[in-house]
Order: sequence, then C-alpha cells, then structure tokens
Amino acid sequence: MSDSDLSVALLTLGCARNEVDSEELAARLADGGFRLVADAEDADTVVVNTCGFVEAAKKDSVDTLLQAADLKQDGRARAVVAVGCLAERYGEDLATSLPEADAVLGFDDYPDIAARLRSIVAGEKHHPHTPQDRRRLLPITPAERQPAPAEFSVNRRRLDSGPLSPLKLASGCDRRCTFCAIPTFRGSFVSRRPSDVLAEARWLAGQGARELFLVSENSTSYGKDLGDLRLLETLLPEIAAVDGVERVRVSYLQPAETRPGLIEAIATTPGVAAYFDLSFQHASPTVLRRMRRFGDPDSFLGLLEQVRSHAPAAGVRSNVIVGFPGETDRDLDLLCGFLEAARMDVTGVFGYSDEDGTEAASYDDKLDADEIAARVRHVTDLVEQLNGQRAEERFGEQVEVLVESLEDGEVVGRAEHQGPEVDGSTSLVGVTPRVGDLVRAVVVETEGVDLVAKEIA
Repeated sequence: MSDSDLSVALLTLGCARNEVDSEELAARLADGGFRLVADAEDADTVVVNTCGFVEAAKKDSVDTLLQAADLKQDGRARAVVAVGCLAERYGEDLATSLPEADAVLGFDDYPDIAARLRSIVAGEKHHPHTPQDRRRLLPITPAERQPAPAEFSVNRRRLDSGPLSPLKLASGCDRRCTFCAIPTFRGSFVSRRPSDVLAEARWLAGQGARELFLVSENSTSYGKDLGDLRLLETLLPEIAAVDGVERVRVSYLQPAETRPGLIEAIATTPGVAAYFDLSFQHASPTVLRRMRRFGDPDSFLGLLEQVRSHAPAAGVRSNVIVGFPGETDRDLDLLCGFLEAARMDVTGVFGYSDEDGTEAASYDDKLDADEIAARVRHVTDLVEQLNGQRAEERFGEQVEVLVESLEDGEVVGRAEHQGPEVDGSTSLVGVTPRVGDLVRAVVVETEGVDLVAKEIA
C-alpha cells in the first residue's frame, strides 16, 4: 500500500468541544491525502481524541487506546495515536505509561497532523512534549493575534451527518476554580471572531446541520477579550437567522457571569432555544468560596426566577460536585434544599476527586472515599426524583422536537429544553417525519427525563 492511500479513523471521547477538534483534524488529514473511514477496523491509522477532565474520563480514554492497539494484531491498523486533552495534559508521561500507543501528540502538532501521522506509520519515533501551563502560551488580547484573513475558509470536515452540530465560540478559560485543571492544558480564554463564527454557521447549515450547539469552556465570557462583553447577545440573532438553521443552543453558562441581557437574549430571541446550561457546582456559599466560585441558594434561585420570568418553560440543567474537601452535613443539606427548590430538568452529580495540578488537591479535611460515594448516591437519588417530577410537569405542554433518528418505526428527537446526549430525549407518536424536521407536538407521557409527545395537527 502506498502512503497516498492511507486510511484513518478518528475516535472521539469527551465533550462537544472535542467533537469540533476531531472534525478540524479530519479536514487537515483529508487535505493531507488521508482517506477517512468510520470504522477503526478498516483503518491503517487510528487516532483517539482523548478526554482528560476527570478520572472516569481518563480511564475511558486509556481503555479506548488499548482497544485500538489490539487492532494492530487483529485488524489492519498500523499505528494508534493519542491526541486530545489527555495527550496534551500528560504528554511524555502518558507515552511512557502507555507503550501500546505508537505516539502521543499535543495541540501544537495539530497544524501538521497529516505529516505527523505519515512519519509515525513509516516507523519514525515521535518525541512527545513536556506539558506546560498553556495559559502562558496563547495570546489573550486581540492585538497579539494574527490579522483576520480577507476571506475566512472553514477548515472542518463533518464526521456525523445528523441534524445537530457543535459550533465553537471560544477556547480556554480564565477562571481559577480550585477543582479544575482545564485552563492549564486548554489555555487562556480566547474568543473567535464573530465573522468566523457566522461563516462556520453558514457552512454547517449547508452541510445539513439544523441545530447549532454553541460550545466553549465559558460562553458567558464570549467577547470580553474583543472589547465587548455583550457580543453574544448581538451574535445570537445573526446565527439564528442563518438560512437552514432551525435552532441555536448555548452551552456552559457561569452563574456569576450570567447577566440580565444575556438571559433575555437566550430566552426571547426567535430561533434560540430557551435553554440554560448553568454550572452551579454547589449551593453552599462556604463550599463555593473554597471552589473559588461565588453564589448561594438565594442568588441562584433569583437567577432562575429571572430566566422563568422571560420563558416559564425554559430548560435548565446543571452539574454539582459533592464531597468537596471540607463539605459538612449542613453544606450538603443546603445543596439538597436548593435542588428541591430549583426545579431543574437535569442535574449531573459528580463525586469529588483530586485532579493533578489543582489547588483543591492540596487541601486538608478531605472526605473519605466511601463517604463521598454515599453522598453521591444520596444526591443522585434525589435529583432522579426531582428531574422526573419536572418532566411530569411538562405533561400537556407543547414542544418543538428536532427529529434525530428513525429506527424500526420509532421517531426520536429532542425538545427545546433537552440538550444533546445528556438531557434525555422525546419519542414522537402519530407522525412520519424526516430526520432534521422540527415537529410541533404535545407531551402525552413521561419516563424519567424522557418524554413521549404526539404531533399537533
């Protein structure tokens, strides 16, 4: 086989931001002469885009790399390469501990990814990088950036033909949450130019995307480094007006930065989902201060009241961490009381674990692992009950469902309050649509956070 006929499969783990990274890598690889294949068993080279956020995600990434390495014995694979957050975060340490991977590539290798893969397949040794704090590497002011090209060219290749596509607003994060290592390997917060975001939105619509999922590490910061903190409010109507786009959804809002104008823009702009992905993380002011975050039950409930004053049926989701160092029984009770009052659609519950290089890893008064697990079970049981009750409140409600799959006669999609993958789904009855259709229906049944809805004639 000649090098010009090499095939590559991209396996993506983690968040929607990683999905965008994989599609950008796919474009570079295709431009570099690689043939993209969907199945790793059919590929000469398997690239695993890893996640390095929490311990469970790291394990999934390592397991996927090991499974891919097995294909070198059982399939046609000639090389297995790790990229993504785990590779960037650990570099040479990951390469040493995982010799089954033929190479570990960092973010700086992405522009020349095709040449890197060709050399690896040819048997050349790649020396992985020594990780460093990327907050010191990326430009943080517009003056330090390259000038915008006269005509923006989308460097991306869709790997999923479905009607939903993530669209990156920014990269990096400037916050210093004591439990999170993301800024150290993703870098400082850098907004994309609005013109580039809009150009990619048009391109995605032309590729069949009907819902655009705006992603970043902190969407409420969009525009601050461009001199306009209200830039997202003005950008949302422009994205929603792109021909072919039916729905725009914003992800990851920091409660302390969620301003009234942004709430109103998300809740009332036609074509923008009234959907609020609010990263509360806890409700006890004592725990939040130790996390280097801010808030309390009253301020958080006031924020939700603002949301619902504009859109009473708005979707609200969040994540919380339980078992943080120093968390008392009273802190846990405050969190549970807030969750009961908040009436959120979905709440993800995570047990605290030390993350390399974070401030919280050095804290004293850590809770025992068994105690953390018990608290996770307690809060998880509570939110499953509460989220089920919130879904039941939607019985009889009119919803707009984006159809995502038609399998064995079952029509499944997501309503406006349901984000991709993590917020449940809606099954449609009495309708024969196409994938990508937006169907108006009424909720007739619930099962947990999942809904059943009947089309409105």
